[in-house]
Amino acid sequence: MSSFDYLEYELNAILHASKDNIVIADGAGIVLRVSQNCEAVYGRKASFLVGKSVKDLEADGIFSPSITRRVLAEKKDLQIMQKTHTGRVVMATGLPVYDENGTIIRVISFSHDLTELQHLKEDYEELRTQMEVYETEIQELRDKEKVPEEFVIKSRAIQLIWQLVERVANSDASVVFLGESGVGKNVFARALHKGSERRNGSFIEVNCGAIPETLFESEMFGYEPGSFTGAGKKGKAGMIELANQGTLFLDEVGELPLAVQAKLLKAIQEKTITRVGGTKPKTIDFRLIASTNQNLEDMVKKGTFREDLFYRLNVIPITIPPLRERKEDIATLAAHFLKELNDKYRTNKFFHAATIESLSEYTWPGNVRELQNIVERLVITADARTIYPDALPSYIQQDAAQKLTSFLPGAEEETGTTLKEALEAVEIRWLKRAFKQYKTTYEMADYLGMNQSTVVRKLKKYKINAKSH
Repeated sequence: MSSFDYLEYELNAILHASKDNIVIADGAGIVLRVSQNCEAVYGRKASFLVGKSVKDLEADGIFSPSITRRVLAEKKDLQIMQKTHTGRVVMATGLPVYDENGTIIRVISFSHDLTELQHLKEDYEELRTQMEVYETEIQELRDKEKVPEEFVIKSRAIQLIWQLVERVANSDASVVFLGESGVGKNVFARALHKGSERRNGSFIEVNCGAIPETLFESEMFGYEPGSFTGAGKKGKAGMIELANQGTLFLDEVGELPLAVQAKLLKAIQEKTITRVGGTKPKTIDFRLIASTNQNLEDMVKKGTFREDLFYRLNVIPITIPPLRERKEDIATLAAHFLKELNDKYRTNKFFHAATIESLSEYTWPGNVRELQNIVERLVITADARTIYPDALPSYIQQDAAQKLTSFLPGAEEETGTTLKEALEAVEIRWLKRAFKQYKTTYEMADYLGMNQSTVVRKLKKYKINAKSH
C-alpha cells in the first residue's frame, strides 16, 4: 500500500471519528469530502453533498449562509452561525488552505450543532420570565386574597384604590370613577359590583356617549307597546329597569346632553321610572356607579353639566391614575395579558427582558387598553416564541430609544441632526459595542434584545464589520 493510500485512510478515519461536522471543498467551492455526521445536520447523504457546488447547496437551502463561499470571497478565517435544511442552528468555522503561490486550493470548514443550546437558552429565558410572573402572583395572593381574577394590582396607588373599593362596596353610596380613557374605570366598576351585596343582581353598563339624544328616553326608561312609530308590539324594558336589584353603571357620563341629564336626575333621586307611552310609574332599586374622563367640576362651571346631578354622582369620587404614573404595573399587566392571549390563541410566547424594559419606558397615552391591544398584536404577529423589542411598533421603539440616549457615553445632545439621525447614532453605538464584546450574532442578539436576523441586517446596513474596528 502506497503512502498516498495510507494518507487517504487516515483522512477518512479522522473525518468519521470527529464529532464535528467537517466539509472540505476545493478552491472553486466544490465539495470534496464530508464527515458522516453531516448527514444528520444537513439532511442529505454524504454522496449527495460530494461533488456539489456550495453555491448550489446554499441556493437549495441545505445550509445558509455558506461558510465556504464566504471564505473564498473574503480570503480569511471566518466564523458564522448557519441555519440548515433540517432546521438546526450550527456555528461554522471556515479555514482557507493556500498553495505556494498564495492561491486558495482548499477550504476546510467544521461546525458545532448549537440547536439544543439555542433551545435551552430560549427555555431558560421563558423560565426566568415565568418565575417573575409566579413571584408576582404569590405576592398578590398574600396581599390581596379577595382580588378578582381579572384584576392586576402591583403599584401602591392601585393597592390604595382597591382598598377603597373594598370599603365602599357594601354601601349603596354612588361612586364615580375618574381618569383618562383606558385606565380601567369599567374594570373597577365591575369589581365594585361583584364585591357588593348586589353581586347576584344585574350589572347594566350604559355607554352614555353612544346613545343618541332622541333615543335616550326609550333606551333608558323603556316603552309600552305601540307608544311610538316603530315601537315593538310587546314593549321593552329600559336600562334602568333592567338594573333592578343590581347596579347601573353610567360609563362616560360627561357625554350626556343637558336635556337628558334632567330626566336622568329625576329617576336617580326618586328611584322610579315611567316607560315611554305608559302612565304607571315603577319603583326600581339600583346602585349607581358612573365614570368619566372629563373634569365634571369644570363642566359645571361652564354650564354643560348640571350641578345637582354632579353632587348626586360625586358622593365617593375615585381617581385612577394613568399608566405612565404607575410604571411598576406595566410589566405585571403585560404578563397578565400575555397569559390570557396565549390561552386564547393557543400559543406559548414570552417576552424577552429587553422587551419589558421597552414597554416600561413608553408613555402609554392609551393606558391599559393600549397595552392590552399591543400585547395582542405581538402574540399574533411575532414569528418566534421569544418576543424581542424589534417586534414592537416603531413608535414604542423610538420612545424607548430616546430615553436611553441620556444613559449612553457620548450621547450628549447633538445639534444639527434630526431625531431619526440621533436615534440611528444610538443604534450604531449599541451595535458596535455588541460587535466588540461578542463573537456571534446570536450572542449579540441576546445582548441587544432583538432577533439574530435583525442584528445581521443592521450590521450590514451600517457596515459594521472587522474592518470598521
